[in-house]
Amino acid sequence: MTSILLLLILLSGGLLSWVAGRRNARLPRWIALVALAGALSWLLAFWSQTPVGLKLTGGPWLERLSLDWIPRFGIALSFGLDGLSLILSLLALFLGLMAVVASWSEIRERTGFFYLNLLWTLAGVIGVFAALDLFLFFLFWELMLVPMYFIIALWGHGDSARAAIKFFLFTQGGGLLLLVGILILVLGHFAATGHLTFDYFALRGTALDPQIAFWAMLGLFLAFAVKLPVVTLHTWLPDAHTLAPTGGSVILAGILLKTGAYGLIRFLVPLFPQASAALAPVALGLGAAGILYGGVLAFAQSDVKRLVAYSSISHMGFVLLAVFAWNALALQGAVVQLVAHGITAAGLFMIAGSLRERLHTLDAKGMGGLWAQLPRLSALGLLFAVATLGLPGFGNFVGEILVLLGTFRDHPTAALVAVTGVVTTAIYALALVQRAFQGPPGERTGLRDYGPRETAALGLMAAVSLGLGLYPQPVLDLARPALAALPGAGG
Repeated sequence: MTSILLLLILLSGGLLSWVAGRRNARLPRWIALVALAGALSWLLAFWSQTPVGLKLTGGPWLERLSLDWIPRFGIALSFGLDGLSLILSLLALFLGLMAVVASWSEIRERTGFFYLNLLWTLAGVIGVFAALDLFLFFLFWELMLVPMYFIIALWGHGDSARAAIKFFLFTQGGGLLLLVGILILVLGHFAATGHLTFDYFALRGTALDPQIAFWAMLGLFLAFAVKLPVVTLHTWLPDAHTLAPTGGSVILAGILLKTGAYGLIRFLVPLFPQASAALAPVALGLGAAGILYGGVLAFAQSDVKRLVAYSSISHMGFVLLAVFAWNALALQGAVVQLVAHGITAAGLFMIAGSLRERLHTLDAKGMGGLWAQLPRLSALGLLFAVATLGLPGFGNFVGEILVLLGTFRDHPTAALVAVTGVVTTAIYALALVQRAFQGPPGERTGLRDYGPRETAALGLMAAVSLGLGLYPQPVLDLARPALAALPGAGG
């Protein structure tokens, strides 16, 4: 019931924001804030009951619910929450709140429609994390793309319509491959058992012809790889991140990329273990290449948002390594990395949005000396920069070190290549700090530093990142039963 309640809160909150926006342009943001705060509070309360839930179910699932929907085709309204989906749902709702804060003064036109799209995107994300019926999963996978297209196209900067179309074409193409892969698996299961179903647990043990299984697996892999994104399928990301409004960038980098990683962990390898093992050498190579490629390209950028966008490619490369290393240590590192990157990338995009609002540019070469003029903004920018480079004490360090240790155990070459990516991260992060915040102040007057609202929001995000780095045990404890229940991941 928790998943359905969250979906109802977000969907109804979006509709209410849209209706209210026709009368008062400021009311929708308050409605969105209340809806997200209520959903997050409910989920935190559910988390507080996690030990009880584990004892009741006797397994990793904290809650499961299945209702008949289209029984003729074996389709059900099947939802569930385990530690993995709970962690990512908490991240989605928390960053949704931060996206509202980031959009507070930036979004001034069609505010009701903006918050409708924001809340419905988050509803799609929660549905992806909770769906245990593959048809339902596909439905939510597609649902979250349409409102995000509108967010980029209608409230973005510059040539945002082109970036939105590119985002939509890439993700819709991936969605088509996802549907094909799901149908191959479902029909193969039907041919073998005579039972037509889209149930995740029933399909997980399906024995397909190895060649058919490989092509079905490839369809799912490409869909998830586009969203992660994996190098060669990433070209939609820099423009979408750069031209989207700040709230859109927070959702894209902090949450939507995580749905690709979730799909790999929850569906790809458990449904196609042998086919995924055959793909592992290529995927590990792509992961290591993405870490280096993203880091080098990030250093080459002078646009702050493009720098953060390319850094996301690099950080998600660690997640790809962990998935195809497929052992408990690497997967635990992947979960921590997903949360840590979500926080730090969202924070950097909020910093970038604030710089655009104040300086009317994102070119770091035209900045410099901001520490003397914007001390609170600059201090928070430094904090998120050192967090993203993996400084010990922050969550990114914990995630990356666990992924590297888990990968090194079975794939030392890929791990050693990935280590060099840590060096590139330090170079571009410190270069950003030097270009934007250090040096003599420019001839600028009247710049407004962060007030209580921005300082509190980014300070809270920084505290979460620091808390995750200093004490990651709650996240690891919550994720461990879910990861251990996945086939072959207990080692």
